[in-house]
Amino acid sequence: MVSARCKMLVKEELKKLGLHFIVVDLGEVEIMENISGEKREQVKIALLGAGLELMDDKRAMLIEKIKNVVIEMVHHTNELIKVNFSVFLEEKLGYDYTYMANLFSEVQGTTIEQFIISHKVERIKELIIYGELNITEIAWKMNYSSVAHLSNQFKKVTGLSPSHFKQLKDKKRSPIEEIGNSTLINNLIKNKNGSNGN
Repeated sequence: MVSARCKMLVKEELKKLGLHFIVVDLGEVEIMENISGEKREQVKIALLGAGLELMDDKRAMLIEKIKNVVIEMVHHTNELIKVNFSVFLEEKLGYDYTYMANLFSEVQGTTIEQFIISHKVERIKELIIYGELNITEIAWKMNYSSVAHLSNQFKKVTGLSPSHFKQLKDKKRSPIEEIGNSTLINNLIKNKNGSNGN
């Protein structure tokens, strides 16, 4: 679950089922009730009807959490991360980075680094379109070591330099949910005890 729209859909579906949520956040929901297998199946069906998926597999849940941390960091945070992203991810999720990187590559068919780069390039496109920052300011904001580094990475992904992209009349962007992701948007629902309801 990566967008405000997804969170709103999940809240609506839970309300329809008479479930009370404590938290609806990116990738997970905490509800007040302990839910039965039957109620869990109702939640699963309701979410599928809304184009979302209930996850039970712990590996899939971790991958979704990794994606959500990346999306939050790239698209929704204005702070610069002062540490290496691998350290940031370890601290945020409590897993060894090598384990997360291997799992992510195995399941997603791409590396965490490529996933981050895809999202950073999409964010750069957005910042170019807004036109409030110049390329030097965008490079600083996106934590690149130089404008040349940003430009090289941007060109590798899009085939265009940032300045050429800026000149295009029809600037193509991708929805956040589709960047680096070929599977359905996933959701994790856990009850107040932190179990998966099984």
